[in-house]
Amino acid sequence: MITVTIDKKRITVDNGTTVAAAILALGNPAFRTSVTGEPRGPLCGMGICFECRVTIDGAKHQRSCVIIACEGMEVVTGE
Repeated sequence: MITVTIDKKRITVDNGTTVAAAILALGNPAFRTSVTGEPRGPLCGMGICFECRVTIDGAKHQRSCVIIACEGMEVVTGE
């Protein structure tokens, strides 16, 4: 098990869990907002659609569905 912080909330997930799965485990289906103000979240689950983009450890526009969560990782949604 590892612990990551998502939007200032700590969550413990199994090692090997994607960042997207960790965000969804918190009950947050909206990862970001489109330019027209619509909530967006994972669609394809394999990194092609770019709808699951979040900020990870300060790096913006990371595709959360293809990145494995790591111990101590800081994730910010909605940016």
